Amino acid sequence: MSVAILPGFQNAVHDAQRTFRSLLEALSHPGRPYSFRVEVTAPAGLTPLCAAACLALVDIETVVWLQPSLPISVRDWLRFHTGCRFTADPSGADFAVITDLSSEVGLDAFSWGSAEYPEKSTTLLVQIEALSGGEVKRLSGPGILESLSFSPCLPARFWPQWHKNTAAYPRGLDCFLFTQDAVVGLPRTTHVHG
Repeated sequence: MSVAILPGFQNAVHDAQRTFRSLLEALSHPGRPYSFRVEVTAPAGLTPLCAAACLALVDIETVVWLQPSLPISVRDWLRFHTGCRFTADPSGADFAVITDLSSEVGLDAFSWGSAEYPEKSTTLLVQIEALSGGEVKRLSGPGILESLSFSPCLPARFWPQWHKNTAAYPRGLDCFLFTQDAVVGLPRTTHVHG
């Protein structure tokens, strides 16, 4: 079977709405894992939840940067189901799909928007191994009551970059972290301690 004809959502409207609501909830409550069920046939290289997020967020008007290590099947699948365009330049992307944050591409490679148009920044869709077992951090900021313990499997180099991202507010990146069965939102307003 050609990857271009692998199905997307079983129920395009209902599943897209459910996925979008779950992603908004994740951004509204940073650091809290959210699971949602959607029937989607993801290509090799994408977890089902990350694939669902792509289908809900990406369309013909958006530009996507795919980490070069992702299989070509991901590009074909996204092009077929969303009609999106792709860029090799991270700073030109509306959305970036990432599977390895320890690679040479840092957060500063993406668009952080501008003071006039902070919404023109790149949204990161990052696939990670687990939401626990990494270095323990404390999160604070809007959507978090006092603070929250957080220990995703992220490389140590991510956290200093995130501090710079938060300090640039209202400019900056918003990030979703995906595992096989959950998503966590990290908006640019989330402060990391420890």
